[in-house]
Amino acid sequence: MGSAFTAMKPDASSLFWNASGLGFFDQPVVVFDYANWLVDMKYSYAGIIMPFEQIGTFGLSASVLGSPEMLVTTPTEPMGTGEIFSASSLAVGLSYGKMLTDKFSIGGTVKYVYEKIYHSDAVGVAFDIGTIYKSPFEGIRIGASISNFGTKMQIDGEDLNVRVDIAPGQEGNNQSIIGRLSTDRFELPLIMRIGLSGEIIETNFSRVSFAVEGVNPNDNSQSLNIGLESAFLDELFQIRIGYNDLFLKDSETGLTFGAGINNLNLLGNLWVTTDFAYQKFTHLGGITRFTIYLKFN
Repeated sequence: MGSAFTAMKPDASSLFWNASGLGFFDQPVVVFDYANWLVDMKYSYAGIIMPFEQIGTFGLSASVLGSPEMLVTTPTEPMGTGEIFSASSLAVGLSYGKMLTDKFSIGGTVKYVYEKIYHSDAVGVAFDIGTIYKSPFEGIRIGASISNFGTKMQIDGEDLNVRVDIAPGQEGNNQSIIGRLSTDRFELPLIMRIGLSGEIIETNFSRVSFAVEGVNPNDNSQSLNIGLESAFLDELFQIRIGYNDLFLKDSETGLTFGAGINNLNLLGNLWVTTDFAYQKFTHLGGITRFTIYLKFN
């Protein structure tokens, strides 16, 4: 749906998009998501949602982005030194959401963030917070979220060690003193989203929902995400289409589409939902992602 999900009817992906959606849950749900990301990278996401009556709903999630192994190259050995390295990012989050009234929910996530490249790494802590409001207008929802508000991160590790000759013009001095390069601290990708969604058509047989979302990141210009979702046969089949980063100058993303089969009863109290999505990129091809939800009644 073009990533326009902040104000949509919550599902298990609310752990990622807007933790206030957890307040709508009354049954445990597990979610797994996998994507073949750009330039042979892999993205995986897993989460569990556990509602507790009166207290609210808790969630636990983890996301991992990893690169394939690559050759270490240097200016003097551009074809490789014979060594290999990889890079990865990890975020583990604890979420909570609760309905404050029958129309208003609030939620948040605290995340441990870890990034590693070769023998160096960086650590940070980030917070997400969000709300969803069911407006007095039938079927219209308003959502807002702030993601990745947290500490600055800084790469550090043994890869930053360098041998230094502090007096190259002086004979007899130690020519192999170990020094360390100092890297800049960098901000986490802070993102503010404000969304509007609702149902255009809603019957026992079919449903058509729309979503519009404004995005304001700290590392790019403002843009708009839009999406449509259609469901048939009492929500059994769903198809989606959207557009990502509308009105963003020199945008790399664009058209998205996907489909899903919802709430298949396989084993007694276990219900399964499967989703497929495709994201088009202007110069880098496209990516596919698959999601499985397990709901326990």
